[in-house]
Formats: sequence, C-alpha cells, structure tokens
Amino acid sequence: MMPLLKDFSREYSLFVAIFTYFAITYFEHTLVQTTLGNLVGFAVLFIVIIYSAMSVAHHAEKLAEKFGEPYGTLILTISAVVVEIVIIAIMMVHEHNPHLARDTIYSAIMLDINALLGLAAIIGGIKHGEQAYNVDSSNSYLSMLLVAIGIAMVIPHFMDAAHIDNYMMFNVLMFLLLYITFTRIQVASHKYFFEYSPQETETSEVDGHSRHHGINGWYHSVNLVISIIAIGVLSEILAVFMGNTLSTYGLPLSIGAVGVAVISAAPELITAVRAALDNRMQTVVNIALGASLATILLTVPAVILVTRYMGMELDLAITPVQGVMLGLTLLVSIVNFNDGETNILEGFLHVILFVIFVYLLFI
Repeated sequence: MMPLLKDFSREYSLFVAIFTYFAITYFEHTLVQTTLGNLVGFAVLFIVIIYSAMSVAHHAEKLAEKFGEPYGTLILTISAVVVEIVIIAIMMVHEHNPHLARDTIYSAIMLDINALLGLAAIIGGIKHGEQAYNVDSSNSYLSMLLVAIGIAMVIPHFMDAAHIDNYMMFNVLMFLLLYITFTRIQVASHKYFFEYSPQETETSEVDGHSRHHGINGWYHSVNLVISIIAIGVLSEILAVFMGNTLSTYGLPLSIGAVGVAVISAAPELITAVRAALDNRMQTVVNIALGASLATILLTVPAVILVTRYMGMELDLAITPVQGVMLGLTLLVSIVNFNDGETNILEGFLHVILFVIFVYLLFI
C-alpha cells in the first residue's frame, strides 16, 4: 500500500488539474468579461490539459511495456481517441457547430500522419538512417483508412438529403464492424503484421518477464482513466474560453478543431518521438496510422450517436480543399510506406504537407 501511495503522490499532473479546475471555476465569471481574461483562461487550461495528456501517455506507455505490441499502441491510441471524443462532444454542445467533428477528424489525420509520423521519421532518420518496420502493418492501416474516409466523409457528398440520416445510422453499424474486425486481426489472427523483430534482438526472456511483472497494471489503468476524466472536465471549461477567444480575434472555428486534435495527439506524439529515437519505427507506424484509423472508426459513430441523441446537426462531408489534402496525404503514404523502411526524405515530405495544412487554416 505504501509504495502505491508514494507513487500516487507523484501524480503531479492530476493535482495541477484539480487545482486549476477550482481556480478557474472560481474566477471564470471575471475572466470571461475581458479579452485578456479569456486569453489567459484559454492558455492556462490548454497547457494544463496538455500536461494531463502527458500523464495519459506515461500510463499508456507503462501498460504498453507490460502487455507488449500491438496491445501497447492499441491502448495508447484508444486512450487518445477517447480524449478526443469527450472533447468533441463537449465542444459541440457549447458551439453547436455541425462541422466541428469533421474538422477535428481531418485535423487529427493531418497531425498523426503528416506531423507525428513525418517528424518521427526525420528525427529517427537523423540518428539511425533508415529505420525498418513491417510493411504489412502500413498496408493494412492505409487500406482501412481509404475505405473509412470514403464511406464517412466522401460518399455523403453524393447522397440525397432525404437519405443522409439513415445512412449515418447505417455507418454506425458498419464502423463498429470494421473496428471489431480490424482489432481482431491486429491482436489475434494477424498479430505478426504489426510486429517487427530485428535480428539482433537477443534480450533475455527472464529479464523481460521480471521487468513486466514489476509494472502494476491496475495502478496505471486507474490513473489512465482518472487522467482522461480530468481532461474531459477541464475541456468543458476550455470550450467556453476557446469560443470567446476565437470570436474576439476573428479566427475561424476550424482552429478550435485543430486545438482538440492537438490535445488528443499530444500523448501519441511524445511516445512516437521516443520510439523513433530508440529505433522502434514499428511502434511509430502503429501509433500514427493506428491513431488515424481509430480516430475515424470510433469518433464517427460516437459523434453520430451523440448528435442524434442531443438533436444537433452533423455534417461529415469534407470540403474540396480537405479532400485534396487527405488525398495527397494518403497517396504519399502509399508510395512512402511500401518498402518497409523510413528515411529523412519521406519524413520531410509529410512535414511539408502538414505545413501546408496549417497555412490553409488561415486563408
């Protein structure tokens, strides 16, 4: 019991989140009345939520170390997507923006594939040169992404408005079926697709088992859930300050969607950079492409059900610019991730696409 209490006393992000919640709640009415107050409240909440997201990354990494791949990245990506769904639902209730879910999914894919994977490939390439991974994993992820994006975000453009609601509910069933099937393939029948074992791996199984046995799965699982709850509670207040800040400075609401995507992607980015430095590109691929896939397969049915229950409008059909950017991203990914090795050039191309994505937000 004492070691657990000692470990819990080091959960600084949780204590910071609790203190911030009470402090911001107490001064909320004063802060929202001025431009500077809105900006300060937004900045403080955003930083604290990112700090809490780092805690999510820490506990997910510990669970990943305990259970191994692909369970580790599956835990991490699901945790990040749950954070994203919670924030999207809260902000949609506050903003009543039918495009928020679409813009967030689009931003998350741009962040995960172009920023996260691109940056990791550059960092890993500088340190290790070419980094190997299992090409079966990238092929599986990309084919699923093409199908999922096409079903949820392209086909609605060509459907009659009278049938779109029924199609959305049909998508809920299809996406749950896709996710269950893919998860089954990932953790059972074709688990080896998502693993990569270099020849020099000769670590002692005894050392590995003793290291994993020393990790308390329950402790990290509980703290993972608590951190996600803390992020959800703070996000409800963040939605107010974000809406006021964007309207004050005349910024597009799509910036808010990017903010949601940044918060949810923060744990993944931290873990991916560490993995790239450790020459574990398979983990990076699983995180980046797996997070993109989990984002669309889980977020789409979640927001459809939430908006249907709340009686809100929802529009998932991508704009022409978003369609071109998604098409370029997937096309470049198919070309780059077909040989089982990453390098600096491949990472640079994806980072350039991310820079263009950011530029397009402001025009």
